[in-house]
Amino acid sequence: MSVQDLIGRIPKVELHVHLEGTLEPEHAFALGRRNNTLLPYESPEEMRAAYRFTDLRSFLDVYYAACSVLRGEQDFYDLTMAYLEKAHADNIRHVEPFFDPQTHTLRGVPYSVVVDGIRRALEDGRQRFGITSKLIMCILRDLDADAAMSTLDEALADGRIDGIGLDSGELGNPPGKFSVVFAKAHAARIYVVAHAGEEGPASYIAEAIRVLGAQRIDHGVRVLEDMVLAAQLAKDRICFTVCPTSNVSLKVVDSLEAHPLRRMLDEGLRVTINSDDPAYFGGYLHEVFVRTAEALCLSESEVETLARNAIDGSFATFSRKQELLAELKEALA
Repeated sequence: MSVQDLIGRIPKVELHVHLEGTLEPEHAFALGRRNNTLLPYESPEEMRAAYRFTDLRSFLDVYYAACSVLRGEQDFYDLTMAYLEKAHADNIRHVEPFFDPQTHTLRGVPYSVVVDGIRRALEDGRQRFGITSKLIMCILRDLDADAAMSTLDEALADGRIDGIGLDSGELGNPPGKFSVVFAKAHAARIYVVAHAGEEGPASYIAEAIRVLGAQRIDHGVRVLEDMVLAAQLAKDRICFTVCPTSNVSLKVVDSLEAHPLRRMLDEGLRVTINSDDPAYFGGYLHEVFVRTAEALCLSESEVETLARNAIDGSFATFSRKQELLAELKEALA
């Protein structure tokens, strides 16, 4: 069996995908027409042609502009269901998607509208495709801690998130800026993750774990700049949700062939492969997995390790993890 065939067969778990980052240009224009919202592009083709990013900030400018078409509950349902249909085609069996409520509430879209649409789609995805999920709300780190706390308070009162994360512009926004917010999240007994070590230094990874109590690190590709830290996180079995094609698109690394994922594996780090914002970065999980495996010449054993890491690193229930591990064993047989 080829590695590509193996990747197609194995049950996949995606731990790092932003729902707003799955908004394809054609879908964005359809929602714009539905909601009488103009995009700063003449056509889907022109919008896609704008995807020439030089860094994280240049991507976020396009990303936030596209989000302006998301207005009603049905928009968020359709966005989430479109992703779940692609996830089903990629044999994704469990997903823990991110969403950014502040991106929408700042435009006057009520928090409940966002979560109503997403949650309804996740439940329909479970019934239609058997895809289980945990929903993670991300805080925009380029806003202040007071805004983050207000969003967390609303989310906890609503009671329909499983975890909290930290995303958006990393440079100049260290994890410790949100220490009080994440302390409250821990007190509420929800899961805690954080983007760190994408554009920011390895010290941000250490800070996210030490100060925020992050249970997973999203991206984390700069961890190898501090080998003492890397050794400790390998020992602690901290899960890294790495997004290789995103890193290349945003110039974090020069190419897939130069991506540090293989070295991270060699150092014993619990690495997983994810798509991040697939509408912008050249493919959904299956394609990202295949392209990365080919670029880094990953073996069947390494593909199995990556798949197993994603299952083990997820927040799925123990029984669900056992089901997924059994599916993985059957696919490998």
